[in-house]
Amino acid sequence: MEINAKTRLLVVIGDPVAHSLSPAMHNAAFRALGLDAVYVALHVTADALPTVLAMQRTTGGAGNVTVPHKEAVEGSVTRKTDVCARVGACNTFWTEDGALVGDNTDVFGVSQALERIGAGQRQERWLVIGTGGSARAAAVAAADHGATLFVRSRDSERARRFATWANEVGVATRVANGPVEVDVAINTTPLGLAGHDPLPVDFNHIPGAQKALDLVYAPGETRWVHSLRQRGITAADGREMLVQQGAAAFARFFPDTAAPTEVMRPAVNRALRA
Repeated sequence: MEINAKTRLLVVIGDPVAHSLSPAMHNAAFRALGLDAVYVALHVTADALPTVLAMQRTTGGAGNVTVPHKEAVEGSVTRKTDVCARVGACNTFWTEDGALVGDNTDVFGVSQALERIGAGQRQERWLVIGTGGSARAAAVAAADHGATLFVRSRDSERARRFATWANEVGVATRVANGPVEVDVAINTTPLGLAGHDPLPVDFNHIPGAQKALDLVYAPGETRWVHSLRQRGITAADGREMLVQQGAAAFARFFPDTAAPTEVMRPAVNRALRA
């Protein structure tokens, strides 16, 4: 595709952001549909975030948000969807009448990824590892599925605040300081992006777990996913969640065009050399 003055620019902003496969996924979709658009990754620090959002607002921009900016962007958009407000984190934005509008498609992405591995049934016990924007999306998904929730964090005060918030949004939540019986474990931390990272949680701390979802994705899948499978736990990395939230975001960017998930999923897998 030849980029010209009419080409629509979409972005993903984060820090770090070089690992993001959103550009590969969305650009494959644009090519397949013949859309005059291009999607790029922007490394944006916390200090630069207000300036970048102002630029997006002024230029009619749109795109996605990744760590660590989801909560900050939710507080910066002019309007937001109900789910974005409920989560308190924004991963998708676009411009309407000169104003930034925020949404959260991570909730949909988590739910769809869990469904793909046979999780997400009523009355399950979920463990969420982490307390950031993706953890918030998982908590809202837990509330929607009638699950009970445990949260684990290296920062006990953050875990306590997260549990208080999660209870307020409708999911019975407790802090997990040690081993806890759960059905589903979800890693929402960045642990696994680097090969030398420790595992998100000790296997002895999730007795009874049958399903697990790692929101991190990596070539050949993450070490946590492989280790879980060796113990008979059905596990998946974050690529399906990426595709599903990306398809939902695509529908916000191009409301009259169906997202080609049959193109987006292979693009992600090719990028990961799965």
